[in-house]
Amino acid sequence: MRRHGTSHAPCRARPPRRRVLCAAGLLAALAAPAGAASVYVTNEKGNSVSVIDADTLAVTATWPVGRRPRGVLVGQDGKLLYVCASDDDRIDVLDTATGRIVRSLRSGPDPEQFIAAPGGNPLYIANEDDSQVTVLDIEKNRVVAEVPVGVEPEGMGLSPDGSVLVNTSETTNMAHFIDTRTHQVIDNVLVDARPRFAEFSADGKWLWVSAEVGGTVSVIDVASRRVVKKITFKIPGVTDEQIQPVGVRLTRDGARAFVALGPANRVAVVDAKTYEVEKYLPVGQRVWQLAFTPDQKRLFTTNGTSNDVSVIDVEALRVVKSIPVGLLPWGVAVSP
Repeated sequence: MRRHGTSHAPCRARPPRRRVLCAAGLLAALAAPAGAASVYVTNEKGNSVSVIDADTLAVTATWPVGRRPRGVLVGQDGKLLYVCASDDDRIDVLDTATGRIVRSLRSGPDPEQFIAAPGGNPLYIANEDDSQVTVLDIEKNRVVAEVPVGVEPEGMGLSPDGSVLVNTSETTNMAHFIDTRTHQVIDNVLVDARPRFAEFSADGKWLWVSAEVGGTVSVIDVASRRVVKKITFKIPGVTDEQIQPVGVRLTRDGARAFVALGPANRVAVVDAKTYEVEKYLPVGQRVWQLAFTPDQKRLFTTNGTSNDVSVIDVEALRVVKSIPVGLLPWGVAVSP
């Protein structure tokens, strides 16, 4: 689907009122902020991607993609969008200027989440149904390696220098540390039940792993590969069974972590130094994944069963808007 935009066709001679309207439209186009970030949301049941303007917070387009889209990431220059089409066993590559699929990549069976190397290539893909991580050379569309891991791999984290990949396996309840040079598993760290997400700190010293069924987030010392803290959550009026940590995002300064708590319909704000929960922010229903804007002033959440996205003001720690999107929003990524 073509992205909606402002026409730049010259104003032709027309009645005075039309000339005024044309001039107003030109001024509006000139006043619009250049290079505004875009937010891309995969709609798992809608087989689509919703595009949100990060400044106006309006949905600007909806693009069709493959079946059951989940993981999503933006290429380094923002020109390409990569989407895990899980039920089609492929990765769709979209041109962000047109919203059209320009390429499909091999992914291995049932790709759920993925992450790119610091240089943008290769991709590391979690194959949920095949208990493996696929390493894919994007340029050649060639599988470089297949790394056996635990059962139902999902979460994918990569150290800032790109040397260590971590995959979480939901059924095995482990974080698997993988050497990206040799493509070998170098360690397995046991965490709580059904780990969904892995996030490195900006300095690469810490790894945060969420456990959906366990209801915790484990903080792992990357050097020793030992769990140093398990963070728990208590929300008045919400049962322990409803508290299901999934997406995790850390601020670049290492001060805070934001944790999506699934059916608890909250995002937990955690002091990343003391590991104490500072606040619970109410969002939409079954909050799943999170993504910052490049300046980290806003955080976007996907809310699966309310079919919307919540926008959090990171400094004020409050929700400022709810944006309706497609059916069962799952993943979210923001252009650089």
